[in-house]
Amino acid sequence: MIHSKKPDLSWEVGGNHLHGVLRADQIRTDTLVQLVQHWGDPQARDEIIATLDELADVVTHERREGELDAAVQQVEDTAAMDTAHIEVNIRDVRRLQAENAEVERITSRFRYRGASEIRHPSMRRTREHLAENPLPEQQDRRRSA
Repeated sequence: MIHSKKPDLSWEVGGNHLHGVLRADQIRTDTLVQLVQHWGDPQARDEIIATLDELADVVTHERREGELDAAVQQVEDTAAMDTAHIEVNIRDVRRLQAENAEVERITSRFRYRGASEIRHPSMRRTREHLAENPLPEQQDRRRSA
């Protein structure tokens, strides 16, 4: 586990060590502030609430392709929200780069291993299945050999 000097803007290794987790709390704070920035105006508040209700309906029901993105965009437009981004100073850029390198080092241990690395006898069926049905990157590698 990586222990950052600034956990609110940091990289961590995921719980299973197969992925990284980027934490950027400032984006969430800015998003909430932008969402309610016009809350004092009753008409704006009612419009924002109506679009949030539409978003909730999309999230809680089966949706068509692109419907979620459209609902989120509608909330952002109604609330006059900016793009979700933050400025990162050079010290934090360097710190994040070092944290990201450590996350990459840990997570990449498993990247190039395929069926040949599964050695335990209980995994024999998995090895056989992967030998018969190779992953796409294994297929390409075998064709070029």
